[in-house]
Amino acid sequence: MEEKKALVGMSGGVDSSVAALLMLRAGYGCIGATMRLYDNEMLGQEASNTCCSLDDVEDARSVARRLGIPHYVFNFKEDFEAQVIRKFVRCYECGGTPNPCIDCNRHLKFDRLLRRALELGCNWVVTGHYAQIRQDSESGRYLLYKAADKAKDQTYFLACLNQYQLSHIQFPLGGLTKPEVRRIAEENGFVNARKHDSQDICFVPEGDYTAFLERYTGSRYPAGDFLDTAGNVVGRHRGAVCYTLGQRKGLGLAMGTPVYVCGKDMEKNTVTVGPNAALYSPALRANDWNWYPFPELTEPVRVTVKTRHSQSEQPGTVYPEPDGCARVEFDAPQRAVTPGQAVVVYRDDLVVGGGTITEAIR
Repeated sequence: MEEKKALVGMSGGVDSSVAALLMLRAGYGCIGATMRLYDNEMLGQEASNTCCSLDDVEDARSVARRLGIPHYVFNFKEDFEAQVIRKFVRCYECGGTPNPCIDCNRHLKFDRLLRRALELGCNWVVTGHYAQIRQDSESGRYLLYKAADKAKDQTYFLACLNQYQLSHIQFPLGGLTKPEVRRIAEENGFVNARKHDSQDICFVPEGDYTAFLERYTGSRYPAGDFLDTAGNVVGRHRGAVCYTLGQRKGLGLAMGTPVYVCGKDMEKNTVTVGPNAALYSPALRANDWNWYPFPELTEPVRVTVKTRHSQSEQPGTVYPEPDGCARVEFDAPQRAVTPGQAVVVYRDDLVVGGGTITEAIR
């Protein structure tokens, strides 16, 4: 019988700590692993509300010691910079809004860490994500389902995972609620039982992505013109890269009525502002799709849709297009559909697929 061994990605938080405990209880031989993804010099300050800080490493080590399992820190800084940070910078500079947590899952947690797991003789990579994986008995395909705790569900960030990756992943918390996880941690004396969840992008403390971009690139982004929807100059902005679709605060414009960012032209360095109504799109186009019930989309499918993690699902239909792209048409127009962000489509609790938005169709 094949030995059951798992490499547990331990971020220092309560979720991954309880995931390790549950795998041990299930009879797996476990190794704890914490990824070192960046230096504080890159941030310009010590991170406090993010994952992957030095304190997080110590918390993970403390839990591993309490569980009696080995714990290693893997230096993945070079991969993280190449696969996540540089893409983050490129996306903003091209006018999009990136989602680095998805790229980290795709390239680091479930690729780089998985390869390290296999090198160590582990059959599985385990994390504290709230999601569920099931294998379809007829097709043999691995399917991704929402977590039992819908308020904590993380399938939006995991819809990038392919069949090979899912075949080597376990999410032990998928059937639990967050209060249940904290209770298990407290009962077992974990130092992080009441630790707050990380909120910010790990390498952008306090959420100031513009400051990070300027620090990382070593340059300041040039000011330019604010335009109204008719193309008239209505003010000056501090760099088109500093604004995101739907933004209202921080524009510094007095136009009599509220206006929002509804477009950017990075070549001309202009930012277009307009009324809230100008932000709505009846459809979107996306590429880089990853499908779960089938290997590719060949016919229209009725789905519910998320274009942001915090958004409630909206009904619509997804249509296949050439070159692996797909078009999503909403039953009702949606606000601030943003290129660079993920679009994830569902059928009840099943993730049908996920891709990257390339265009809001208006």
